[in-house]
Amino acid sequence: MSFLEKAKKKIGEFTGAAKDAVTGADEKTEDASTASTIDQVKSKQGILSKIQNFLTGGYGTKEDLRELDKKLRDSYYADFKGMRHRWEEIYLEALEAKQRNGADYKKVIQVMDRVAEKINRADYGYAGLMDRKGHIREDELAKVFNYDKALGDQVQVLEQAIDDLYALVEAENWGETPPKVRAVKLQLLDIEKKWDGREEEFRPLEV
Repeated sequence: MSFLEKAKKKIGEFTGAAKDAVTGADEKTEDASTASTIDQVKSKQGILSKIQNFLTGGYGTKEDLRELDKKLRDSYYADFKGMRHRWEEIYLEALEAKQRNGADYKKVIQVMDRVAEKINRADYGYAGLMDRKGHIREDELAKVFNYDKALGDQVQVLEQAIDDLYALVEAENWGETPPKVRAVKLQLLDIEKKWDGREEEFRPLEV
């Protein structure tokens, strides 16, 4: 192999290594983000699984159920905090691009904050599904358990909708954003309605 060929090979190896390093960094960032999302989903599923054990096994105390309910609400609240942060980025990009529907972006933040605070300050929980002797009201628990599973699915769909919108904003594809912003707002309002309904499911049992 000639000196020139050796030099070309060396340059090629160096360039390839640099490219792999950059790609590897990107992949690590993406992997970290994906892992974080997966961990959040697993955490929520773990909480729901423990609640389900009360149905199948019938063990545990009122304090256990109260703690699980708190963890589940904390999980929902953390989801909304994450979405709020992502939406701030979207809103700032929209302002920078002088988008005419800026009020819609701001309205989403207002609704998101309102729902997050409702979740954070909720008073009712799974503890109300046990009577004074500590027996579990299985029918009521099953009903609210299924309600929470469906609610959790809705939150995940909302998170995905916000991520999709964020991708459009990053690509400066402003022509497709207005209907998606309105769709996110409607999803939020529906989740708020469902959350209000969740408290109604608990309320009669706390008497």
